[in-house]
Amino acid sequence: MRLPRILQTKLAGRLLRRTFHTYWRFSRGMTLGVRAAVIDRDDRVFLIRHTYVPGWHLPGGGVETGEPVLEALERELREEGCIVMTGAPHLHGVFFNRQTSPRDHILVYTIRDFSVAGPKIPDREIAETGFFPVDRLPEGVTAATRRRLAEILRGEPVAALW
Repeated sequence: MRLPRILQTKLAGRLLRRTFHTYWRFSRGMTLGVRAAVIDRDDRVFLIRHTYVPGWHLPGGGVETGEPVLEALERELREEGCIVMTGAPHLHGVFFNRQTSPRDHILVYTIRDFSVAGPKIPDREIAETGFFPVDRLPEGVTAATRRRLAEILRGEPVAALW
């Protein structure tokens, strides 16, 4: 059975993108990401749920080539939660994320001074967001997110691994 040309083109494009992504992932040097523990005055933490990976996470993402870390943090907060920092973030720690890549590191910041520009409308990347009391986190919060929150809010020792 021969596929219509439009489907052939879409499948070829998808295969090319996957091949490029795999090459890019394993051929590049160290990768760097940022995440933020955004905590409001009521000690609720802002979490996101992606459309493409299970669980609830701290907002954040990759630092692009030539992009300063704090600009990446501001961009990710704006894109993922309509959150605008109004004060300086505090660097909580740098974590090695060997599950993603043997070269991946994540900088985690704590942010307490911020404003919310408006509600986050779900999109292709973000399925759901919200502020949650630490003692009533939603089901499915990732283990790494729970560890970071325990370090930040309960003073548990800071780990080296994500």
